[in-house]
Amino acid sequence: MVGLAAASCTTVSYWPQLKKCWDTGSADDLSLRMFSILAAGISLWVVYGLLKQDVIIVLANGISLCLLAGILYFKLKDRKTDY
Repeated sequence: MVGLAAASCTTVSYWPQLKKCWDTGSADDLSLRMFSILAAGISLWVVYGLLKQDVIIVLANGISLCLLAGILYFKLKDRKTDY
């Protein structure tokens, strides 16, 4: 139950940032390096969950990775328009 609660909190934590990016159409003030490293780490958590056959780890981090991909989309879109 503690793991499920922790997974829920960390997964939902990306939503406000993604909503802000969606509303403004920009991720100008976010660090691409930080979000890229975070995406790599979350991807490794998904692999770890698969290796351990832990559905909660896989689902929570898989959802987190999808939300983070949305944030990275806005960040990379901003970089392309800067040139």
